[in-house]
Amino acid sequence: MSTLPPSTPSELSLDDLKNLVGDCLEEARRQGATGSEVGLSIESGLSVSARLGEVETVEHHRSRGLGLTAYLGQRKGSASTSDLSPKAMKETVEAALRIARYAAEDPCAGLPDPELLAQDCENLDLYYPWPILPQEAMALAIRCEDAARGVHPDIRNSEGAALNTFEGIRVMGNSLGFLHGYASSRHSLSVSVIGERDDQMQRDDWWTVARDARDLQAAEAVGQEAAQRALRRLGARSLSTRQCPVIFAADIASSLLGHFIGAIRGGNLYRKSSFLLDYLGKPVFPDFVHIEEQPHLLKALGSVPYDAEGVRTTPHHLVRAGVLESYVLSTYSARKLGMRSTGNAGGVHNLIIEPGPDNLEGLMKTMGTGLLITELMGQGVNLLTGDYSRGAQGFWVEQGIIQHPVEEITIAGNLKDMFQGLVAIGNDVDLRGNTRTGSILLEQLTIAGN
Repeated sequence: MSTLPPSTPSELSLDDLKNLVGDCLEEARRQGATGSEVGLSIESGLSVSARLGEVETVEHHRSRGLGLTAYLGQRKGSASTSDLSPKAMKETVEAALRIARYAAEDPCAGLPDPELLAQDCENLDLYYPWPILPQEAMALAIRCEDAARGVHPDIRNSEGAALNTFEGIRVMGNSLGFLHGYASSRHSLSVSVIGERDDQMQRDDWWTVARDARDLQAAEAVGQEAAQRALRRLGARSLSTRQCPVIFAADIASSLLGHFIGAIRGGNLYRKSSFLLDYLGKPVFPDFVHIEEQPHLLKALGSVPYDAEGVRTTPHHLVRAGVLESYVLSTYSARKLGMRSTGNAGGVHNLIIEPGPDNLEGLMKTMGTGLLITELMGQGVNLLTGDYSRGAQGFWVEQGIIQHPVEEITIAGNLKDMFQGLVAIGNDVDLRGNTRTGSILLEQLTIAGN
């Protein structure tokens, strides 16, 4: 087996990591595994936080880890280690096989179908290391917070600003011959401030994130946006209980799509714990709704050449003309359902809902009178029944114009009705995550307030 690698990620090449994964797979074969898969990652980063103009924390992060799953027929065992020496990897293989020997037979367990594994993996432009010095990172975080605090005298306090960098290499391999790895990066800058007026305090935040630091918003722009959002909330009051149209602002609308993905995820389907059970080929949304997965977008935060099992990812429609066309399946969940993996072990990759022609202002004009939601609280979502109930904050809108901020309310409905009652999708698409959506206008929800 290979000698112990150095502890610094930058000293390890992709070939070094591939050799280590190959060594571990060979050790598993020698110890009697009928199949095995290995994932190895090396990561590093810098985190800096500042509050009220003073640096609070400066942290350098470095980690490495190897995870192994070994099979004895259709019995499975897993183990992991952060020690990459030959002795430690041998012991990790022994531990995984010891677990497998006592595991129950599972007819759906095993490696992916060989023909589904990724072969030629294109370069998705995911790696942009940011060699920022700690002093520079501190200055950037302080500039961001200073910009927020300087917007208005009513910004009285701050929860601080934070800058984070990340870079890493991950290699995957299995006993079917798959062996591949790639580097990626992710950098972010955020700030949260508190506004105060007439004995009322409101907080809000803003952030920017990108693979390439050059694509981040300017520190001053992030700070000013956070401050403006906090100021807009001052004077908030509750509403009386009612039913009305609702807009989910773009930066929280992704949560609705997250519930949809949860309902079509293989694990929930084979356990029969989804309100969309047996909905494949049936309408779930209005016919203007199209939802697709685009895992190969260059530099995108959700892009991957293959899923967590090495199965190739492919662009495909989940919903077309409102009709559910695909579930979200790993190898195991696909076998439980008598289907094939969709390349979604580990989740979806760049989920995109097709936007409509209107921006947020246009959606508010279409809504007329109703509620614009900008923040959600709590986890009151039941994927078995679709029942939905969460705390919310936002703005009351009349004749398409914001009237006043709103707080201390609960919104409630059923996700199946909410999806069918989707009226429009804005073109104000939020690109800061794995889900790309504009603001979403729903026909009606119940608002519980005073």
